[in-house]
Amino acid sequence: MHGFDYPDGATPIDPDEAEDLLLTHITTRGELDRWEEENIIEAMDWLDRTKPTDILNELFVRELHRRMFANVWKWAGHFRHSDKNIGGPWYQISANLKDLCDDVRLWIELQEYPPDEVAIRFHHRLVLIHPFPNGNGRHARLMTDLLLENILNYPRFTWGIEDLSRTGNARQRYIATLHAADKYNYEPLRKFVRT
Repeated sequence: MHGFDYPDGATPIDPDEAEDLLLTHITTRGELDRWEEENIIEAMDWLDRTKPTDILNELFVRELHRRMFANVWKWAGHFRHSDKNIGGPWYQISANLKDLCDDVRLWIELQEYPPDEVAIRFHHRLVLIHPFPNGNGRHARLMTDLLLENILNYPRFTWGIEDLSRTGNARQRYIATLHAADKYNYEPLRKFVRT
């Protein structure tokens, strides 16, 4: 598992996390991607049926990740227990996530930003927290779309229209917009998510 090629900007899975792969027959990155995608489709079906609105809390953040990856990984829905090439120390995840959810609720209540801006800032910070061993980008994009649709009553982002989980031009542009947001320049991300 740790020998797989990862898309640009992806966080490699630690060897001890790789041991928690439930599907031991998987030998290629393509097979892993296919099984994860099938699991994500199941999670999206669940979301379509339930239309959750109480999503700005740790319990839901973890449950969504669990539903997205539980057929593939034992650690699905559990925060990482190691530091990565992105995100703060693993032991600060819960506190950082609570701060983010509290901030977003306040932005909405005070109408501090328009809906797209709330969603962009939420997405960037959730990616930056990087709560899970893997799947953080896919999870953060889906969380952001739920925030837009189910809370802000606004259309989902298009995310550059291409599959961002695979290496390619769209993924490179997406990563670049996140790096710009790290420097408080949200304009590239704002343009990207609606293209």
